[in-house]
Amino acid sequence: MQPRPYDIAQDRPNQEAAAISVVVPMYNEVSVLDTFFARVEPVLEAVADSYEILCVNDGSRDGTLPALLNHRARNPRIKVIDLARNFGKEQALTAGLDAAIGDAVIPMDADLQDPPELIADFIGKWREGFDVVYGVRRSRDSDSPVKRATARLFYRLFNRLTALPIPENTGDFRLMDRRVVEALRNLPERNRFMKGLFSWVGFRQTGVDYDREARAAGSSTWNYWRLWNFALDGITGFSTVPLRLWSYAGAVVALAAFVYAAFLIIRTLVLGVDVPGYASLMVVILFLGGVQLISLGVIGEYLGRLYHEAKQRPTYLVGRTYGLGEDD
Repeated sequence: MQPRPYDIAQDRPNQEAAAISVVVPMYNEVSVLDTFFARVEPVLEAVADSYEILCVNDGSRDGTLPALLNHRARNPRIKVIDLARNFGKEQALTAGLDAAIGDAVIPMDADLQDPPELIADFIGKWREGFDVVYGVRRSRDSDSPVKRATARLFYRLFNRLTALPIPENTGDFRLMDRRVVEALRNLPERNRFMKGLFSWVGFRQTGVDYDREARAAGSSTWNYWRLWNFALDGITGFSTVPLRLWSYAGAVVALAAFVYAAFLIIRTLVLGVDVPGYASLMVVILFLGGVQLISLGVIGEYLGRLYHEAKQRPTYLVGRTYGLGEDD
């Protein structure tokens, strides 16, 4: 889908009669759908003049799509985007944002860890004049010690390496004004790190504290390996500091090598020829080889992302839509 033209300086639409779009990326969520809609629909009916729930089926392998279509038959305000395959959560979220037509758009997960009842608070802040209202977890006590530590490390590292920090303990759960969504739609990059993009576009933002709940059903598909790659995408997508750091590291190693070479020359001139030890020689070779491989790895991370961007493949492909006036 091509971004629609939008004047970000225009006045905000009448919020008293605002339409709300809820965007929900889904992958193998059949076990939670009944509970999800039972909680979300009453909230939206109470706070919005009109609404749509955009469910993006990201190549689910269970009965998610048939279950979504059953719910759509019950409530036509539930609309479905069925992607051609599994593209990933960031891409599925992008597909939903591209299709959303509401005056305010709310991305959220289907697992109900982020309480739908908070949407009323989001809308209240939006009506006060904020363009982005995001949820902030009060604590991470429900997470394992390892996950708490790695999350804290990621936020600190990301915010130190980038010029545009992201709020700690936040996720995709937020409300965005239409002009923010249109600004996001005009960002062409293929490697999508949505938390970073939400901060990059700017606008007037504020947070609302909440307590995160346990999953309503099912289990998370996120493991530590996927989280590690997700963190790499975020850092390499918004900072070139790692490249600069290895430039400095190379300069330091080169300076140390020069100093050591000067020391060897002076020692040879003063004390005569000395046969260097095999162990020390191997240590130096292995150390320098390790530094070179790490630096090549950092460069490779950036080069790989440039390769994907240069191919200009679409971020996602839609297999079929239901309720969007295209295929049905």
